[in-house]
Amino acid sequence: MNLRDLEYLVALDEEKHFRKAAERCFVSQPTLSGQLRKLEDELGVILIERTSRKVLFTPAGDAMAHQARRVLKEVRELKSIGQHFSEPMSGEIHIGFIPTVGPYLLPRIIQTLRERFPQLEFYLYEEQTQSLLKRLEEGELDCVILAEMPGMEGFGSIQLYHEPMWLAVPCHHPEAQARQVPLGNLKGKKLLMLADGHCLRDQAMGFCFAGGIGEDQRFKGTSLETLRNMVAAGSGMTLVPKLAVPADHDEGGVSYRPVVDPVPGRTISLLYRHYSVRRPCFNELAASIATLMTKQLAQ
Repeated sequence: MNLRDLEYLVALDEEKHFRKAAERCFVSQPTLSGQLRKLEDELGVILIERTSRKVLFTPAGDAMAHQARRVLKEVRELKSIGQHFSEPMSGEIHIGFIPTVGPYLLPRIIQTLRERFPQLEFYLYEEQTQSLLKRLEEGELDCVILAEMPGMEGFGSIQLYHEPMWLAVPCHHPEAQARQVPLGNLKGKKLLMLADGHCLRDQAMGFCFAGGIGEDQRFKGTSLETLRNMVAAGSGMTLVPKLAVPADHDEGGVSYRPVVDPVPGRTISLLYRHYSVRRPCFNELAASIATLMTKQLAQ
């Protein structure tokens, strides 16, 4: 048994298709299939039921694939220990972002980070919160940058910045003429919201419930840009993070105004596995991002 056999097994478990698993592992299908048969012979059990239509894992195969993931995860950690103790700001780093953070934060930081840490090779991923946390826990990601929510206590956390939310209204809306909008002005009104699964939705809903503001049930957006287009079409108003607000505060038929009394907002943090050996790297990255964003959010 070797680590490559375990990689083949995990790939087949996830793809449920020999050709796709072989392509993912950059080997031929006969090579992958043959190595897995050897693994079965070595273990003395059948791991996979091979049919003409689909791949079925036996109970032994399921248990073996589950354990193989754990082994491969630990091996990745072992490989990283030496490098990241001697050169913490070098090598690959895989970072996940939620969709309401990545597109608005990355243009403000990535070039500076690459210049400041030239030995780091950045791999960036955008997914919703629960998917990112699962991949972080399983070792597929080194860290994630997202809005902190209850239930994330199982991870280490470094706060990066606090981001207020602004009100986005059609340019002809009465609130478009105000310098600031007290949250009380929105009592009894309805706001457009993102669909379930977006943490920004949960945070915005918290402020709305507290302020007596309802949700417009006619439409749920899949992204901030979809909500922005709905507002521009005159279909309602919504809350957006400040980083998503254009510089002149009036653009594309939408006016953006700060909300006060109280100011709705969210805390953006970098999360990592408690036992990760890359904590020195995360500290450096977090400090750089926090410095950059303190300046930009103050403008």
